[in-house]
Amino acid sequence: MSRRLLAFGEIMLRMSPPGRELLMQTPRLDVWVAGAEANVATQLARLGHAVSFASRVPDNDLGRAAITTLRGHGVDTRGIHYGGERIGLYFVTSGAGSRATDVLYDRAGSAFAEAPETVWDWAALLEGVTRLHLSGITPALGLVSARTALAAVKAASARGISVSFDGNWRGKLWARWDGDPRQFLSEIVAYADLMFGDYRDIEMLLGRNEFLRDGSDPRRGAAEAAFAAFPRLQMIASTKRVIEHVDRHRLSARIDTRAECVQEKEVPLAGIVDRIGGGDAFAAGVLHALESGQGIAGIARTGLALATLKHSLPGDASLFQQADLDAYLAGQLDVRR
Repeated sequence: MSRRLLAFGEIMLRMSPPGRELLMQTPRLDVWVAGAEANVATQLARLGHAVSFASRVPDNDLGRAAITTLRGHGVDTRGIHYGGERIGLYFVTSGAGSRATDVLYDRAGSAFAEAPETVWDWAALLEGVTRLHLSGITPALGLVSARTALAAVKAASARGISVSFDGNWRGKLWARWDGDPRQFLSEIVAYADLMFGDYRDIEMLLGRNEFLRDGSDPRRGAAEAAFAAFPRLQMIASTKRVIEHVDRHRLSARIDTRAECVQEKEVPLAGIVDRIGGGDAFAAGVLHALESGQGIAGIARTGLALATLKHSLPGDASLFQQADLDAYLAGQLDVRR
């Protein structure tokens, strides 16, 4: 695996009350290093890929701990700058019974969100890189971040570097400023060859809402519309989640290309430990299979496998090795001795 990937985005700290407690029910919080793009970089590194991460953190114990954590998983952290005053935080209160999981953001004014465009030397960051990965969270943070994300994909495209983009819709973040998500996200997707998102993301990008009207599966029609609108786009990866209970979901995966589509059969998820980060694990699985030369059936299968495994693990990042992935795909559920 000599190809090198660069993930770009905000690294954060996630705080959660222990078990299924409410936030501040008792004066304790579990802390994990988090962030969508950091999660993808972490899982790819643990699967043996050469992956680097570009971000900005404050020069304090929290920022240094975040870097140390990523480096410990094998991520190249030389693209992380020091600057700013604070690291972004968010709080996850896990659901239970009839109570849904709840997310509270405390990331305004973070080191990454306030990083000026001049911080990023794209010529240096993209040196030797074969794929850039980023998500819709970065442009949702504000005007400067939106411009930075667009500059990143333009710089990658100018160098012939593949771009993957995860929609990662964050309505609470877009609502904080008067940005136009359709405008900014469409400009970024125009440079991507791989997009993670479903028909709802495509409806938002195209300003259309007719894909679900006839009662049929809307995903192929939406994919074809996206391929027509974005000439560089070659693949769309998506999942479908059906929630029966907080601890019992059904998850499936789908890959659409311009020529064909593959639907991976639905997997039941029971006894869910933590669903946060499942989408990032799916993205890492898709990228792992794609960069390993697998066909679209293998890409869908690997993406869904890592997304499924992530539901067994607390925290944001998927931390599995190739042996774990192989054992799951082989159906090995007994104790491995």
